[in-house]
Amino acid sequence: MTTAESLSRYYKIIYNVVNRQLDGITHEESLIQPPFRGNCLNWVFGHLVFSRTSVLAFLREELPWSKEETARYQRDSEPVTSADGAVPFDQLRGYFEVSHNRIMAGLQRISPEQMASVSDGKSAVGEEIAFLQWHETYQAGQLDHLRQLAGKNDRVI
Repeated sequence: MTTAESLSRYYKIIYNVVNRQLDGITHEESLIQPPFRGNCLNWVFGHLVFSRTSVLAFLREELPWSKEETARYQRDSEPVTSADGAVPFDQLRGYFEVSHNRIMAGLQRISPEQMASVSDGKSAVGEEIAFLQWHETYQAGQLDHLRQLAGKNDRVI
């Protein structure tokens, strides 16, 4: 069974890895397009931030952004190919920071009964959050390659 404690532990790991991957990345570097089908670092990181909307809702935490601000990063949205329409990278990082703090606070408050409650008629809230956490680790892995594309030539994970 998924517990708030185990989710907290893994959110801390993801938080640290993502921040290490973003160290030294400029807004301009976040917009570099991969030479293959895919999205730039700005879009992938923005999508990671956008995906936290659901986690924050499950935890009954307030969003640090408006839905309009992050709509650009929804699943199946058009790729970010220029600064036009992209949320500034530092602003995305700020949203990530605030969302992390709110997720950690929400996980401290959520009861085992709330974690076990069924959210959509199919899955328990804890399982939904665990899936979203898995999704975030997938995005974090993509950031590693996009960091290299920005010319960092190092190893984070």
